[in-house]
Amino acid sequence: MQALEGSQAIARTVALCRPQVVAAYPITPQTHIVEGIASLVAEGQLDCEMVSVESEHSAASVALGAAVAGARAYTASASQGILLMSEVLYTIAGMRVPLVMTCANRAVSAPLNIWNDHQDSMAMRDAGWIQLYCASNQEAIDTTVQAFYLAERCELPVMVCVDGFTLTHTLEPLALPTQAQVDAFLPPYQFAHALNPMNPWSLGTLVGPEHFTEARLAHHQALLDAQAQIIAADQAWAAVSGRHCGGLLEVRGRRDARIGILTLGAVLGTLEDALLAAAPEDQVRLLKLRSYRPFPAQALAQACADLDTLVVLERALSPGAGGIIGPEVQGALADLPTPPRVLNVAAGLGGRDMPLTLYERLLQWARQPGHPPFCLLDAADC
Repeated sequence: MQALEGSQAIARTVALCRPQVVAAYPITPQTHIVEGIASLVAEGQLDCEMVSVESEHSAASVALGAAVAGARAYTASASQGILLMSEVLYTIAGMRVPLVMTCANRAVSAPLNIWNDHQDSMAMRDAGWIQLYCASNQEAIDTTVQAFYLAERCELPVMVCVDGFTLTHTLEPLALPTQAQVDAFLPPYQFAHALNPMNPWSLGTLVGPEHFTEARLAHHQALLDAQAQIIAADQAWAAVSGRHCGGLLEVRGRRDARIGILTLGAVLGTLEDALLAAAPEDQVRLLKLRSYRPFPAQALAQACADLDTLVVLERALSPGAGGIIGPEVQGALADLPTPPRVLNVAAGLGGRDMPLTLYERLLQWARQPGHPPFCLLDAADC
């Protein structure tokens, strides 16, 4: 175990995965990650081309070019940087390019806010990336290794989502894998469709209406098929490291409880701490959503089959609609013989504190009838 800041740990883990090209542009709270990688390169501890670019759009473009040229590539960003990258993120996914990016989740302007919520990565939910959310810095380490494995197995880019500041700037004891463990788990990068001047071909060329639907269907199916790979990668890494991250979805807390709370990201730790102090009759079933894309509808339905009420707690908002995850959860549970009542709460926007008392508030809300299906906690009477 080493005392490491989350960003330092992610940087060292990326280095253990032996990237050949890293391209990034600094933006809070992601900057420490690529600073850490740059330091490792400068000190001779990582044999890697570290490319400093003029914008996040360029960072994603350089990583894309490196990956299709046959190099293992990585980038990282947050907030407005993710939005500036968005054009290229769609291109990377549509071209089925293996690539890993860390999103240090941060609120999106305006008004300007540098603190944590999930609006940035949620804005990219339809870009076609695998999105995995980390509940702790240890999960961020282990998920980063798995992300390279998944990207290269599935030929899909993977976004590892880590709560900005809450995780990236938190110092805690962490277990880094050894280089031998990572090398045994992660084979050298091979991309079957890499560009080769000796055998020229093109990627991402024009596709007319007569073939575009089939291309989108293939991409959609690849993401659905990736669910099995996400589970398998987590199990395989557990065999190497002794640690797992929960696959697609993990159930914690009281398994026979009739009330459940589903969330993603670091707030799970707050809810678990509150659960430990709760009386037996006040204990709920906690569901950790790790994979948001692909969305684990079947696993979720199985985990919620005997619930009476499910509270979906998220850190983002779709203005004019309400929750982002909540409606998807409700749709996934609609075919159950007796679907639970789904209540959707958005909280912690812009880094607002979510204390231990959040658990009690959510439990009280779940037990009282007549509440609206969505509420913005602290901004409305829930």
